Amino acid sequence: MAKLKTNRSAAKRFKVTKTGKVKHKRANLRHLLSAKSRGRKRHLRKAGVLTPSDAKTMRALLPYA
Repeated sequence: MAKLKTNRSAAKRFKVTKTGKVKHKRANLRHLLSAKSRGRKRHLRKAGVLTPSDAKTMRALLPYA
């Protein structure tokens, strides 16, 4: 069987944990930061986890992750 290609844009944005969850960086932490509260910015620094339905899609794009 032929090798599968990894989607490179997905590989840069998502990581798969040992238990199979898909981690991602949260949005809204790039600009206009003075309008956001300190606590909100602190929360956005933490990695998010995709929902199972979205994770299934991402795992198809990351066959060897």
